Amino acid sequence: MLREMGRESIADLFRGIPDHLQLNSPLNLPATLSETETLDYFRELAELNTTRITGRRMASFLGAGAYDHFIPTIIDTLISRSEFYTSYTPYQPEISQGTLQAIFEFQSMICELTGMEVSNASLYDGSTGTAEAVLMAERVTNRTKVALAGNLHPEYREVVDTYIRNAGIESVTIPYDQTTGTLRIDAIAELGSDLATVVVQSPNFFGGIEDLRQLGDATHKIGALFTVVVAEGMSLGQLLSPGQCGADIVCGEAQSFGIPLSFGGSYCGFFATREKYQRQIPGRLVGLTHDAQGRPGYVLTLATREQHIRREKATSNICTNQGLYALMTTIYLSTMGRTGVREVAQQNIQKSHYAASRLAGIDGFSLRFSAPYFNEFVLSCPEQADQMLDALKSHNIIGGLPLSRFFPEMQNEILICVTETTTRKEIDALVEAMEVKVKSKK
Repeated sequence: MLREMGRESIADLFRGIPDHLQLNSPLNLPATLSETETLDYFRELAELNTTRITGRRMASFLGAGAYDHFIPTIIDTLISRSEFYTSYTPYQPEISQGTLQAIFEFQSMICELTGMEVSNASLYDGSTGTAEAVLMAERVTNRTKVALAGNLHPEYREVVDTYIRNAGIESVTIPYDQTTGTLRIDAIAELGSDLATVVVQSPNFFGGIEDLRQLGDATHKIGALFTVVVAEGMSLGQLLSPGQCGADIVCGEAQSFGIPLSFGGSYCGFFATREKYQRQIPGRLVGLTHDAQGRPGYVLTLATREQHIRREKATSNICTNQGLYALMTTIYLSTMGRTGVREVAQQNIQKSHYAASRLAGIDGFSLRFSAPYFNEFVLSCPEQADQMLDALKSHNIIGGLPLSRFFPEMQNEILICVTETTTRKEIDALVEAMEVKVKSKK
């Protein structure tokens, strides 16, 4: 190979690297360890972690698109089976019946949750699902302008902006009410009649529940498609489905259904729409049919991807269906059932409202917005949120997300999340630690 390239040695391949950047001595690595020594070393490291297993769990009130929910043990057991764990995308449907059936069940459950008629075989995460919804709306309407909610998850907004930046699509922002934290419905009528879609999130980034019916009516009056984003999928266990409120496209994140936090991803996006738009849906659809003997069989009903026959006419260039994560979601929803999901959602509501009432009762603290909420709310503090959160760490508490990270004007606001895994003891400890911090300032 070197001869064909006209080189004498391997070193010749690296001549383009300046001398001062080359390491001309052995790597400074510790001596090798035996297998038993290596295992002991990592056990010692593991004992330093703050986890439920070690008994030093750090109480966390972080949410903002990634939620700590209970995960049934059965999920890891089933997804670790080799027929699921090692399978790739079902290019040969006739020998991928198990994978296809799991995806079909996933689609069916997403339709139930969202109140829509058609769901695809999942996407990478909620943010890319939102971007795909914008692109789909542009294809359906042939309009190149979209409206994004001002209280849409800021990182979702960034992903959408990345997708549309060079696609000739313009975006405008729908303002939110500074008192309620929810969208100003009257502002939609002022956006004009040239919009492809209005994109709203409920519960929104501040945790507030939007009036989807009124927002949907206002959107349809200006002739745009109504897209609803659901970053906290568990909320669908108690709230009216977006489909019942007139949504044309529903996309979001399924991480709440049995998928661990994993340092922020990867996760499992979902995407559902009306049947009349199914040929514009990104990715692919799995369908159920029967053979000549009447036996059920699962097939790829639609696969409008560039890797299939569509080529440049593909509706999306997404390269996988997130099959393993979709399977985790399916197992979770099957295990918990309708009653279980409702119960979990109810616990989220009860615990978050208990926490909000306790925190708002501390002298100098208050709830920033008045809209009803599911399991997240914004707390206004008497001092900068960063200082408050740093103080809480000494109490082994991650107190939430400082909103100044995304909204510079909110220097004293913290986004707090409480799920069914949060204990009353942890909530009371958060309240006590905040009281101690306030008293120390006095």
